[in-house]
Amino acid sequence: MPATARYYEIYLWRPRKKNEDLLRLWRERLVEWRRQPAVIRVERPTRPDRARSLGYKTKQGIVIARVRVRKGGRRKQRPRSGRKPAGMGVLKLTPGKNVRWIAEERAARKFPNLEVLNSYYVAEDGKYYWYEVIMIDPHHPVIKKDPHYNWILNPANRRRVFRGLTSAGKRARGLRKFRGIPPIAKRFKRKRRRSKS
Repeated sequence: MPATARYYEIYLWRPRKKNEDLLRLWRERLVEWRRQPAVIRVERPTRPDRARSLGYKTKQGIVIARVRVRKGGRRKQRPRSGRKPAGMGVLKLTPGKNVRWIAEERAARKFPNLEVLNSYYVAEDGKYYWYEVIMIDPHHPVIKKDPHYNWILNPANRRRVFRGLTSAGKRARGLRKFRGIPPIAKRFKRKRRRSKS
């Protein structure tokens, strides 16, 4: 396999058994997606099952945006002179946010009248990640009437993605992490102790 083909080999959500037709379709899609803008609105989700599980419904006031984010750490220009190599501050500069949160923020900046509900991974190649972001129009009358979505009208949820209130934001802030033994393992250990005594 040539180096360019290996570089653009795709690692994406796919069924367990390798389907050559599906892989060919995804390669063609990624060629098209690379030429498109970094943030673009799409008519329907690429992964309808995942989108529905995260709250997407085919109704007015709900929008899907596909976002392309570049891989790797931060790019910083190398200082011209006057530094030790250790103090250059060029390498190993990584953002404190995860890539999905960055994608959500970019979508929110592109569509300032919409609020981010959630997002999910779509595809990647050697250079980019693609995520699809589910966005809601809080001013739409259909959303205002729907009890599943009208919680977003609360002023506490305004610009929620920039305050780390989405799923990706909470994960990056450490609200889903734990130290030491996972809670499930602790529960099983408790049961073992009781049975031994």
